[in-house]
Amino acid sequence: MDPELCALLAEMNSSEGALDQSGDNELLAVLDEQRGFFETLRLYVGIGIGHILPDGADHILFVLAIFLASVRVGALVWQISAFTVAHTVTLALAATGFITPSSSVVEPLIAFTIAFVAIENLVFREMTRWRPAVVFGFGLIHGLGFAGFFGELGLPPGQFWSALIGFNVGVEIGQLSVILVAAIVGYALRRWLRDPAGVAGYRSWIVRPGSALIGLTGLWWGVTRLL
Repeated sequence: MDPELCALLAEMNSSEGALDQSGDNELLAVLDEQRGFFETLRLYVGIGIGHILPDGADHILFVLAIFLASVRVGALVWQISAFTVAHTVTLALAATGFITPSSSVVEPLIAFTIAFVAIENLVFREMTRWRPAVVFGFGLIHGLGFAGFFGELGLPPGQFWSALIGFNVGVEIGQLSVILVAAIVGYALRRWLRDPAGVAGYRSWIVRPGSALIGLTGLWWGVTRLL
């Protein structure tokens, strides 16, 4: 992890008592107001990565659900691109104050998007024509989730855009890291399961059980977040 980010987190921990007393949990209380554009950019890239790895379990499961249904690289690229564009749009809109989403609504919706995509993997053997549009729509919801976290961080004065860009880049790096690991594991499993069933064997032993587990997790999270 970035040494500067580690130092910042340590400072936050040491300041936790004071922050609790003031009721202000923003990073603004501990960020250097004179931090430059690239320093802020680098710091928030690290924060964005950390929001996905290891803290973004719901976003990780959504990306994995997309991955499991993508037998072809082209299909995966289309879906990830749609997801990236969508959550970038709503993150920017919410961060700049054009929309003010409620976390009590957004968080359950995020969980149900995970369940929907995973269940669709079980129902359809191949990616549907409407899947990229569905992923784009769900990406808009996930962007609101990113925005909620981003808004709680607080921002260094005069460095809003560098922080926003850095955070979004960090989120993308985290997502691509998940896909890379999944691709390596998936490739190894496909070679291991390269029996007469071929891709069908991979679907039976990996895609269906994995999607079922992800779908159940998404449903459980959705229900518990509503309660």
